[in-house]
Parts: sequence; structure tokens; C-alpha cells
Amino acid sequence: MKIVVAPDSFKGSLTAMDAALSMARGILRVIPDAEIVLLPVADGGEGTVDVLVANCGGAIHRAWVRDPLGKSICARFGLLSPNAQTAVIEVAAASGLELVPKPMRNPCLTSSYGTGQLILEAVGAGAKRIIVGLGGSATNDGGAGMLQALGVDFIDANGLIMPSGISGSDLSSISGIDARSTRKSLDGIQLIGASDVTNPLCGAQGASAVYGFQKGASQAMVDMLDVSLKHYAALIRRDLGADVEEMPGAGAAGGLGAGLLALGGTLQSGIDLILDAIKFERYVPHSSYVVTGEGKIDMQTCCGKAIGGILERCRKLGDVPLMAVGGVVEQDASIAFKTAGIFCTVQIANEGMDEEEAKGDAARLLENTLADLFRQLIRK
Repeated sequence: MKIVVAPDSFKGSLTAMDAALSMARGILRVIPDAEIVLLPVADGGEGTVDVLVANCGGAIHRAWVRDPLGKSICARFGLLSPNAQTAVIEVAAASGLELVPKPMRNPCLTSSYGTGQLILEAVGAGAKRIIVGLGGSATNDGGAGMLQALGVDFIDANGLIMPSGISGSDLSSISGIDARSTRKSLDGIQLIGASDVTNPLCGAQGASAVYGFQKGASQAMVDMLDVSLKHYAALIRRDLGADVEEMPGAGAAGGLGAGLLALGGTLQSGIDLILDAIKFERYVPHSSYVVTGEGKIDMQTCCGKAIGGILERCRKLGDVPLMAVGGVVEQDASIAFKTAGIFCTVQIANEGMDEEEAKGDAARLLENTLADLFRQLIRK
């Protein structure tokens, strides 16, 4: 029996590879001679660098950059084999929410400048194609900080170049954008944003309204940031010739998706990009089952997240039975996935178990859940 094991990370407890290994141990307890194919995945968020380096070969590099509040930190990026001309960067590594202590979280004050610095480091290392994972950001600056690091000048009402480290609250002060030198320096460099969301930049489904609160914003801040991003989008349209406001995915990472589009970059589904990179289709045909999972399976999981993307691929490859395992599984999502054709959806946390307790014991719970699941399948 051939079984493909392709989980995302279980946030706060297991990396994608750790989850895959736990799943494999559980299966092998019941079916010792099973052929297990480990294909840990990510959808553009945290873990994207590790997954691509592990599956495609390459190396991890480190660089000193600014964190969301301007403090110097050491951040990671990957250069992929065989020729190290593709780099993988995570916004979370330089501009991530987890880098900001909870009492200090405020998307009016945070900047994506460090993400731009990481891109420059990758270019300096020889990369010609740069994948930017757009998950887990602390920012709502429309990628303006990133653009500054890449050499874009933002002009204020007095005709002066604004200081580096533009944040969300600074967007309304911009009166002009000059990207001429940046476009020359990035000539021949392909920028690709990998995202698990399709939100536009502004409006009810935009970066501020949907994600601002989890980054520390009040309702008044969200309203101000949304107006500021609309102003920013108008300037990008006028000065750079890019109409980013309504583009799907422009609102990813606090609008950093829009910043990449402004420089001629493209946006792709993170899970589709990764499934292509790890050659998912090579391993799934003739498999008995595909097993995936992530920390929480809810209605968002159906839309752009790893499990939803894997389900679509399994359908295209001949309806290979797909099992999804989650730390927590919301009932409406379980029903939706069953309707969509998923074989089964299983929660690893015991009923009534405390969330932190479940996270601390995730490896054992995941292994036991997979053993129980395959034990039931054998009995049928």
C-alpha cells in the first residue's frame, strides 16, 4: 500500500516535516510494510522556506535586516538547487507578527522594510527568481516599506524624500512615488508573491478590514488604514502605471501583494506553487491514500489553504482518496469538505482538551490518530 503524507505545519506545535513524520509513525504501527511518501507542504505562510529547501534541495542563508519595528534581527531565506537562482523568502521572517510582542502590536507603526532587505540579499546572492511567501505579516503598509528598501523613493507634500521605514500611518503623507532606479536595478529579476488569500487591497474584504484587528488595530485604525491604502493605490496607478486596488491577492500581507504588483511582480496561489515545485503529481497516481492536515481546519481552509489545494489536485489526478487531520476541526468545515469529496476529516484533540495542552502533545496525538484511522480502514 502506497500512502502519500502531505501535511502543512500545525502552527505553534509542529513543522510540516514533524507532522509528516508523526503521521508516518502512526501508519506504520498498523501497516508496517506500507510505502510512505513524505511530502510536507506549505501555502505561502510560515514554513514555506523549509518545505521548498527540503523538497527541492538548496541551502538556508541568513541576513541582518530590520524587524517590523525597526530593530535589527537575523532572518532566514533559502536558495534552491540546482543553480541557486531561485530564492524563497517569507514575509514572516522579517516582517512577521510573531516578531512583535503582543502589547506592542499596532499596524499603524509597523513596516515591511526588512522584507525588502531580504529580497536585496537574495539578489546579491545571485537569485533571478524570488518567491515571497505572503503569510503572517505584522504590517499594513501596502508593501511601501519593502519598496523603500528596494530603492523606491516616496515623496511628501513638500517634495522631500520620506525617511526609510514607512508604516501604515505614513501612507496618507505620500504625494508621489519614484521607482525609476529600482526598476533598473531589478531588471531581469522575477518577483512572485505566494499567497493563501485573494483579498483586494481595500474595502470590506481588504487588508485592513479583514486582517487589521489580528495585528492590533482598533476599528478607528482599520478605517484610517483602509483610506490610506486607497490613497496609496491611486498614487501607484498614477505614478507607476499599475492598477493594484482591486487585484485579487493585493491585500495579502497587509497589502504587500500590491507592492509586488506595483513593481511588475506576479501573485500565485501558494499551495499550487509549492505542489508544482515538489512535483506532487509524480507521487499521487497509484497511491491508495493521500493524508494531509494542519493545526485548524475551518471554512477558510477550503479557500486557498493547503488542504483545499491538495483536494483539487487529488480530484484532477483521478479522485485519489484524501484524508485531512486537524488539531481542531470545525463542524461546518468538516461538512463542507465531505460535500466537496474529501474521504474523511478527523480531529486529533480529544473532546474537552485544552488548546495549549493539545499543542504541547501534538506529535503523540497525531501519531495515535493516524494509527486509529488506518486500523479502522483495515477492519472494513
